Amino acid sequence: MMESVIETISLTKVFKDFWHRDKVRAVDHLSLSVHSGEVFGLLGPNGSGKTTTIKLMLGLLFPTSGIVRVFGLSPRESFAKSRIGFLPEESYFYKYLNANETIDFYGRLFELGPGERKKRGESLLKMLGLIPSRTRPIGEYSKGMVRRIGLAQALINDPDLLILDEPTSGLDPLGRREVKDLVLELKRRGKTVVLSSHLLAEVEDVCDRIVILCGGQLIGDGKVDELLTIKDVTQISAPGISEDTVSKVLSLIKEEEGCKAEAKKPMGSLEEFFIETIHDFESPEEKPAGKPEETEIKVDRKSVIQKLTASGGPVPVEEKPVSIEENGGRKGKPDVLKKLTGQD
Repeated sequence: MMESVIETISLTKVFKDFWHRDKVRAVDHLSLSVHSGEVFGLLGPNGSGKTTTIKLMLGLLFPTSGIVRVFGLSPRESFAKSRIGFLPEESYFYKYLNANETIDFYGRLFELGPGERKKRGESLLKMLGLIPSRTRPIGEYSKGMVRRIGLAQALINDPDLLILDEPTSGLDPLGRREVKDLVLELKRRGKTVVLSSHLLAEVEDVCDRIVILCGGQLIGDGKVDELLTIKDVTQISAPGISEDTVSKVLSLIKEEEGCKAEAKKPMGSLEEFFIETIHDFESPEEKPAGKPEETEIKVDRKSVIQKLTASGGPVPVEEKPVSIEENGGRKGKPDVLKKLTGQD
């Protein structure tokens, strides 16, 4: 049996009004478990209880009833908190600190030594593409850059459990791909990731299991591949076969199975096309190394001289170029040009 990193049993959270009357039942008898080393998706429409559930898992809210355990402990225990990294839906940082100072600040909260803080900070800033802007104040960052620094602070303590609430909010397609690659890399390292997102395509790409919440209740759960598999349809893929072969296969299926089949070319995702296009633009084929290209400029000296002289008549000029030594060791107009222009 797999070890449960997070476990909830009949977890309920009811928010009350000023008169202590029940106002909103945000989480309603929720029972789930998150296993060690998996990427777990927490899905649902707005107001379904996702963020409240995350806050209960972090010990930021007290449950009205039920049980929540993290690493077998109460989420309010310091030892449990030290093993968690958290990226909230909205990140707020000291706007006058730069990236280096921000990461160092959060490293101090986890009581990391100076050397360890510097080492981890360098690695995280490089991984998240923040090296060029590391000395700029956070207040000058775009929303996407603030999201990246939020990911860095969530990873500074090298957590065993990472909880991400809308991690790609404000990021462009390249940034979203980097976050997905980061989540998969953390999984490869044996980390446990809880991911809450409205972008279902991202959840589909990285999550092993998901739960769907609505009205604070669990209404669906399971492994992603099992939930999305269409069991009564079979797809056959083959590289580069001829149209004649395709027709024969379709005819055979119709003859043997008595059903009509269709064949079409597969499509990639728009995200993949976008990233490939940007990559090709930013990394053009390099020209072979060798002698640099030279540009030859031909000048009709007589026509230039005629334009420079007021009389328009030809002026005899020695054809050889004038060197710096012949010009009195000065960089500037040669004597011949002084004669033509009348300027010292």
